Amino acid sequence: MAPKVTAAIQRRIEALEKRRSAADAVFDLSSILFERQLPFGTETARQVTAVCTRRAGKSYACAAKLIDVARKKPGCVALYITLSRINAKRLVWGIVKELAEKHKLGAKVSEAELCLELTNGSRIYLSGAADESEVEKFRGLALGLCIVDEAQSFPAYLAKLVDEVIAPALMDFAGQLFLVGTPGPVPVGYFHDCSVSPTWAHHSWSVVDNPWIAKKSGFTPQALLAQELERRGVTVDDASIQREWFGRWVLDANALVFRFDPERNGRSERRAWQHYVIGVDLGFDDADAIAVLGWRDDSPEIDLVEEWVGAKQSITGLMERVKSAYDRYQPMAVVADTGGLGKKIAEEITQRTQVPIEAAEKERKLEHIELLNDAMRTSRFFAPPDSRFADDCMRVEWDRSNPEKPKISERFHSDIADATLYAWRRALAWTFVEPKVAPPKINTPLWFEHEHHRQMQELEAEMEREFEANRQARAEAAELEGWL
Repeated sequence: MAPKVTAAIQRRIEALEKRRSAADAVFDLSSILFERQLPFGTETARQVTAVCTRRAGKSYACAAKLIDVARKKPGCVALYITLSRINAKRLVWGIVKELAEKHKLGAKVSEAELCLELTNGSRIYLSGAADESEVEKFRGLALGLCIVDEAQSFPAYLAKLVDEVIAPALMDFAGQLFLVGTPGPVPVGYFHDCSVSPTWAHHSWSVVDNPWIAKKSGFTPQALLAQELERRGVTVDDASIQREWFGRWVLDANALVFRFDPERNGRSERRAWQHYVIGVDLGFDDADAIAVLGWRDDSPEIDLVEEWVGAKQSITGLMERVKSAYDRYQPMAVVADTGGLGKKIAEEITQRTQVPIEAAEKERKLEHIELLNDAMRTSRFFAPPDSRFADDCMRVEWDRSNPEKPKISERFHSDIADATLYAWRRALAWTFVEPKVAPPKINTPLWFEHEHHRQMQELEAEMEREFEANRQARAEAAELEGWL
């Protein structure tokens, strides 16, 4: 027999429903997001991509979506992931707190954990995944929503993050997964594939759709675009303009800093290297990275033999990895970024392990990059096509906001590319000289062949000189005839 609902219980139920309706009215996505953002915020599909331009307002849309799902699914976790915790804090944390305070959600804020806990027991977490080892920390969460932002900049481990960790964590609440980002310079990778897959729901909007741009700047996005085209001296068809202003996937190899070509520079087989150099990039906000390069005396070619990238390593952990690589390869040098705190870390490693560490040459970095690019163009530098280095080379872009002084964009930083650059600059494969071939003995068949070839070259050169002289004579005669 069902329990009797008393008048007091009924009044309490009505009060709770009234309070819930009032709360829902306070946080209304239609009054928070602009027209082109709103379909993203109200999307109910479980697999969703959003390909946007810069300044399109995607961070605001992500923050609103996190709060909306956390409110509607009591006890769940709404998770926001980007490349680093610092980026997560910079991009979305302030907006999440602003919206919670503005709409009086009564949330508890933890600055240390970048966590917002709502009154219904749901929590909004912001975090980073700088390398593959950090993927594991998201296991065990019961997710109502996961947003992976800056998805175009994630290396290949994005697939593992989504398929092995996030997807199972969404089962409890039939949660949603959103991959959000801007088009990369090369239309490849997990995010690109998902953004064109018929099994995902897709959203896209651009800076042109953002009404706040005109309100803040006093110029319409169209007027700002016209100014940018004039400043840079390009047309609207320029690949970077198509990406940054219209959110379109356009192949733009010229936007890449490193010119690694998997067909030309990809090589995985082990070779009998004779010499090694180890490059170390010490991460502070970013990850640590180690690159081992190897080469032989009889060839100008050099290979990336081994690589490692790890975030949040202790000095002891990093020291053990450097010592292990040093013992295995016995390199001619270990070079590291010793700027700032890096100098103290390098000295500590040397004192504890007796591994001699040199300061990497960091002056004229852009020149060194061009020299490395030349080695890749001329098929003298090789790396495994599935390496982290090869993957990162497809993501590091030029920032050409000032055409006269291009610099490396801060949108994606590659630790392994820096470690590889340090090692390559110190290696000596470039000193290789082709051995001189002794001339053939006189009156031998080979000598007659070479002599015939030499005489034919001289004859061709003489004929070319006579032709040029006759051409000039005819031109002078024609000019003189014109004067007469």
